[in-house]
Amino acid sequence: MTYIAKPKVHHPSLQKNAIGLTRRDYEGAITTLCAGCGHDSITAAIIQSFWELSIPPYKVAKLSGIGCSSKTPTYFLREAHGFNSVHGRMPAIVAGANAANREVIYIGVSGDGDSLSIGLGQLCHAIRRNLNVLYVLENNGVYGLTKGQFSASADLGSTSKRGDANTMEAIDGCLMALTLGATFVARSFSGDKAQLVPLIKAGLAHKGFAFIDVISPCVTFNDHDGSTKSYAYTREHNVEIVQADFVPPAAEITTQYDAGDSRSVQLHDGSVVRLRKTAEDYDPTDRDRAYAHIRERQRAGEVLTGLLHISPDSKDLHEQSNTIDQPLTQVAYNLLCPGSVELEKLQQRFR
Repeated sequence: MTYIAKPKVHHPSLQKNAIGLTRRDYEGAITTLCAGCGHDSITAAIIQSFWELSIPPYKVAKLSGIGCSSKTPTYFLREAHGFNSVHGRMPAIVAGANAANREVIYIGVSGDGDSLSIGLGQLCHAIRRNLNVLYVLENNGVYGLTKGQFSASADLGSTSKRGDANTMEAIDGCLMALTLGATFVARSFSGDKAQLVPLIKAGLAHKGFAFIDVISPCVTFNDHDGSTKSYAYTREHNVEIVQADFVPPAAEITTQYDAGDSRSVQLHDGSVVRLRKTAEDYDPTDRDRAYAHIRERQRAGEVLTGLLHISPDSKDLHEQSNTIDQPLTQVAYNLLCPGSVELEKLQQRFR
């Protein structure tokens, strides 16, 4: 993959965040994706989110697998840690990294091929374990690097660029995540930055597995009449179920909504996700209702976006396993490896 560096010269009047960094400080290399690719819009939203939250890039680890989507981490947070894993195995890598150092902020970027086909089993167990990671699935319904074959997320009846119709049912990432117990589930559209940025910020603040399925049209192979992942189809059929604002703990909490129209969910770090209901009686903390409502709207040909489900009492893998607060990377070697005598005692328990 060709790496094209951006100029390091910044305009002196660029706005700075709370730690003195400009938005340019959160960028990466120049993209090599197709012009108009939805993935680049997601990159812009990720950059904006980290900048607004004033997160130091060196405290972040960005991980990916294989595919067009997995090139995305190259294009944001050049000063962050990074790991590009083999096809479909990114969830296992982020699990190991999180187990070793819980103080790092983890963001995994994957695609519908990388996550819902070869990496499906890996993703399922990452959700089940409630790893503390923001998992962004860039969903375009095709295998872009191998010339546009249908992926597992291609909708039944959706047509390819050459006119062939998909005959198989799609795997819906959000429905799967809800079934497996994900504690934060959202869906958005790469062309809706106003919605996507608050969702990313809320996902970063969430303690546990935050899953965001982002419909991201492939302009080369899947942006035509008959595609359900095209720009035109998504804009026409998009229904925002819950509008969300993210309010960091240090900011004054204000709202322009009328009384009774909004609801706040406080996260573990004191930040707030403020929800404004756009569907009558929709409760994003009700997992069963969220699942049923997504299915109802699917049958009507609609694409639900927004924060679909959140569990305010989420417990991540470290809490479930009762691990120590100190990252294992900072624990002395003699404590991590107590020696052959203790190992023998441990083995006796299994004989």
